[in-house]
Amino acid sequence: MLGPLIASRQMTANDPDPDSRPIRSQPDTALAVLRNAAFGDDPGRWPLHAATTPEELWLRAVVAGGQGRYSSAEADLAGVRRLLHGGPLVSLATSTGASFLRQLGRHAEARGWDGRAWALAAGDVEAGVDALIGLAADALGIGRFAASAAALRRAHDLLTDDAPPRLVVRLAWVSAELAMARGEGPTAVRHAERAVELAAALRSSRHELKSNVVLAAALCSAGDIESSRHLADAALQATARLGIVPLRWALACLLNDIGSALSPGEVVTIRDESADIVRRRGGVWRVA
Repeated sequence: MLGPLIASRQMTANDPDPDSRPIRSQPDTALAVLRNAAFGDDPGRWPLHAATTPEELWLRAVVAGGQGRYSSAEADLAGVRRLLHGGPLVSLATSTGASFLRQLGRHAEARGWDGRAWALAAGDVEAGVDALIGLAADALGIGRFAASAAALRRAHDLLTDDAPPRLVVRLAWVSAELAMARGEGPTAVRHAERAVELAAALRSSRHELKSNVVLAAALCSAGDIESSRHLADAALQATARLGIVPLRWALACLLNDIGSALSPGEVVTIRDESADIVRRRGGVWRVA
């Protein structure tokens, strides 16, 4: 997330932070720290520990992508693919790369990567479900609602009791988003509320925040603008504290449409500055 070559990788030219080189630590602590940053309560950690294994490369990419540091994240995902030639971890890395494309509005491109992730999963539940949920989100983003629903059903059927709990949170997110796209506001709210509940038990700050973003959007789609605005305003503050720039941009877009406790000018500034940060960190937005 092998060896001295990875540890000494230069920071990317697109990263604006002068202190963004990976920091070194004892091998027995680096994995735990990276896992906590990726799926625990420290999603804003930066700089990150240097990677000595493919798993650490993947975890680094998850963290960096959550912060909108796409150049850094893509370099680590490429490292996974160089070191491993197939299997579940390569599948997970491929799904992760697809999720970055979706965050930038590039669903059609993401679909090819998620298809490859599904082919690489080789029967692994975590990798397979991740890929299917990604395919569902890709189909949703290009208006193929029936295909999205079919992929979600297949992902649900593949889940096992011992699967990583983050998967059911992701399943609830995309189920809510599909309901919103179909104009089914109350159904969207139910799925989003389930995501919030599941994310709280997961104790992942990033998953909790994203679940609140999805719920705010679902409430808006159901016509409860006041509740949506209140939740989105609170989540916007959390994005600043946690350093989750892509979600900060998404929330500012929502609040620009429905109003905010902030002034319209402040919301537009946050939206535009967040988009600029993503660009400086290597993100390429879809051109309409």
